[in-house]
Amino acid sequence: MNSFHYNDEAFIYLKFYIVEGALVSNLSKNPDSFNCKKTITVDGKKYSIFSLKEASKSLGNIDRLPYSLKVLLENLLRNENGNSVTKKDIESIVGWQKNQKSDEEIAYHPARVVMQDFTGVPAVVDLAVMRDAVKNLGGSADKINPQVPVDLVIDHSVQVENFGTDDAFEKNVEIEYQRNKERYEFLKWGASAFENFRVVPPGTGIIHQVNLEYLADVVWTKTEGSETYAYCDTCVGTDSHTTMINGLSVLGWGVGGIEAEAAMLGQPVTMMIPEVIGFKLTGNLGEGVTATDLVLQIVQMLREKGVVGKFVEFFGPGLKNLSLADRATIANMAPEYGATCGFFPIDAETINYLRFTGRDENTISLVEAYAKENGMYLHDGVEDPMFTDILELDMSSVVTNLAGHKRPQDRITLDNSKQKFNEILNEVFEINEIRKQDVDGANYDIQDGDVTIAAITSCTNTSNPSVLIAAGLLAKKAVDFGLETKPWVKTSLAPGSQVVTEYLKEAQLMKPLEGLGFHNVGYGCTTCIGNSGPLPAPISAAIHKGNLIATSVLSGNRNFEGRISPDIKANFLASPPLVVAYALAGTMNIDLRSEPLGKDRNGDDVYLKDIWPSNREVNETLESCLTPQMFKERYADVFHGGEKWQAVQSGEGQTYSWDDKSTYVQCPPYFDGMTLDTAPLKDIINARPLALLGDSVTTDHISPAGSFKPDTPAGKYLTDRGVKPYDFNSYGSRRGNHEVMMRGTFANIRLKNLMAPGTEGGFTIKYPEGKETTIFDASMDYQKEGTPLVVIAGTEYGTGSSRDWAAKGTNLLGVKAVVAASFERIHRSNLIGMGVLPLQFKKGFDKSSLNLTGKETFSLTGVTNLVPRGEVDLEITYESGEKKNLKVDCRLDTAVEFDYYKNGGILHYVLRDLAK
Repeated sequence: MNSFHYNDEAFIYLKFYIVEGALVSNLSKNPDSFNCKKTITVDGKKYSIFSLKEASKSLGNIDRLPYSLKVLLENLLRNENGNSVTKKDIESIVGWQKNQKSDEEIAYHPARVVMQDFTGVPAVVDLAVMRDAVKNLGGSADKINPQVPVDLVIDHSVQVENFGTDDAFEKNVEIEYQRNKERYEFLKWGASAFENFRVVPPGTGIIHQVNLEYLADVVWTKTEGSETYAYCDTCVGTDSHTTMINGLSVLGWGVGGIEAEAAMLGQPVTMMIPEVIGFKLTGNLGEGVTATDLVLQIVQMLREKGVVGKFVEFFGPGLKNLSLADRATIANMAPEYGATCGFFPIDAETINYLRFTGRDENTISLVEAYAKENGMYLHDGVEDPMFTDILELDMSSVVTNLAGHKRPQDRITLDNSKQKFNEILNEVFEINEIRKQDVDGANYDIQDGDVTIAAITSCTNTSNPSVLIAAGLLAKKAVDFGLETKPWVKTSLAPGSQVVTEYLKEAQLMKPLEGLGFHNVGYGCTTCIGNSGPLPAPISAAIHKGNLIATSVLSGNRNFEGRISPDIKANFLASPPLVVAYALAGTMNIDLRSEPLGKDRNGDDVYLKDIWPSNREVNETLESCLTPQMFKERYADVFHGGEKWQAVQSGEGQTYSWDDKSTYVQCPPYFDGMTLDTAPLKDIINARPLALLGDSVTTDHISPAGSFKPDTPAGKYLTDRGVKPYDFNSYGSRRGNHEVMMRGTFANIRLKNLMAPGTEGGFTIKYPEGKETTIFDASMDYQKEGTPLVVIAGTEYGTGSSRDWAAKGTNLLGVKAVVAASFERIHRSNLIGMGVLPLQFKKGFDKSSLNLTGKETFSLTGVTNLVPRGEVDLEITYESGEKKNLKVDCRLDTAVEFDYYKNGGILHYVLRDLAK
């Protein structure tokens, strides 16, 4: 069964869609205005390319154009069609050099799309919905297919239910397949039903590490007729950390699932030509300092600089001192420093990495030849590019760092960590004296600051062998001294790929890690995404009984409130060896530089300096244990999967058989009632605020990914359908069911809605009654009454993951506009993609200066005459009857974004555009 309610006009446009199919760039029809198409021969094979060297003869000198913009220039030259990409667009990239900035809009065509399963399931749901519509019209469902290659890596579903035992991995996998049976059947159907769509089965690794080690080619190829074209490998991904691939010189960044779906269907990504901030690296990292320490300092510097919506490109002599894995670590955390990407140019290290990870020699030769032909190869003597602005860091000045307690940019030096933690206790949590609480059935108590989760997790660090080897060596020394992990610490190791466990075993470091409880719990994104699993019941009970400030330490990239565990209020990012060290210490309330971690077998104190491995030890171990053969063997049959994946039933046919009883996958209502023609834009009159929010509200706050309880709206929905709380799984795993997800919108347990002071979580006040209720229930009541809704927010609204459900849920709750002091890039785009209007207060105005309490009504006029980057009139009517009028900025930044909004969303735009 499905829930389509199309009218006759909708039938008409879908008939057009069936006939015309998706619009795909035809390279042979490129007008080549700059006479730059040429042929190169590599290893005896001919490739057609669009040469920047040839184009520069007409365009002018582009030698000092940033390497990231050279990729965009090649993309425009190759996709020139006189319509979405014009000669003027190409010239505008070169014109950027005049002021190192531009107001011009371009259409960028990524070569491919990558997805993980949390964000990929709803995207495949949307494609399946489109296929249903085609079939209902008597057409051929297979007309709906991705038009560019799409790879979906299942990596976000494994949870740390079991830990600290030899069979933790097998048990967690068993639970993963039991819980996610419906989702996996759906994805396996998608892999067989759609062309250009591949699924990497569970247990392979993190999406970004698989992309780095296997999927990316740096130079992509495509055959049309008798010609084979070579061009820059570029991608967008439905995970914000897609930027990790920038470390391999592949331009890529995270987009919302909605925008990714449009890219899959052959639509370009529209964007302003960005400012490019150059980040100059000099020197080398000091003894004992890791890539994690470096990236945390870079995150802090770039957040302070302000690089949202900008490219960051790394350059300088220090690049030679960074391994490809170090570069990937830095590129991975671009969302944390706010940039669209963190790009590294192709150089000898890029080529070495491709060879070391088992890419074929033809690909490697092509990458080098192509990069040199197009002026994209960095080598000695090349003049530095010109940048909009430049930051510089001498890497020898970097020290051992952490970040916390709730933002990745809040860097703390290790030698100041104890003092800083106590400041957090005092100033944030108003705790002036450490409190203790007995643990039932145990011979110890726990106290404020105790580390209850220590996790080596996520793609940031598990892609980097040097820090994993360092963690293993530290563990080995700790075991040799007789040190043990504190009993209240939940420990885990979630390798980024199967190669990680191979080289740890080869180096004989898995045993010592396991000796401290760091057993392999699963190849996937675990603690960092909120899949940390429950704490042991006695520990959880003690935390809540004593209202303790428990902590976590993880080697991930995200530590936002409520993300890691509902029991933990303070989360800290650190390198893998530091994660092990804090597991030994068992508390954040310690100075690891001067206080002992524990005692050896003779009763003598053991300090961090006694077990911290030297750079030489790390490098020598790494050289002896990691080989290209490991990559070749582990990726030899990457799409096949093991016995459990092969046993998953996929169903047959070109359309999906929806099950009304499914609690994981349901047919969404986005296209219900859609017509061929767009409806006129309407002003938003007498809207009520659904939420009044502060600064740095993340997409985790808006649409959490982790666990939820039976008394939440989502929990009640599942309970009513016979699902037991143990089987709730997570919000992330339920993203194929809009009923669960809309109930989970604004439901993060740490969300503070200022309309409902004294509450924490998804609560609001329903007006005019003044009744406290859940945000979901208030929304349903408002929508029954026909009352439009708005959300009022502070700065950096939508920071964090590229979570399309943060926009989808906002839309389904009836929110027509979000008025914020500022937006994070991806979430602003996602709101537009779902037909929600993003508006921005002008400088000097915000919720505080306007004395907003949530009792007001808001009228937005001028919406009927919207223009990109224009203004809208906002009238606020206070409870007293007083009115205040001001103008707010429309954050539809481009003409295409305006078209998306006018159409009610990006997918509606795509369907109408294809029909016409």
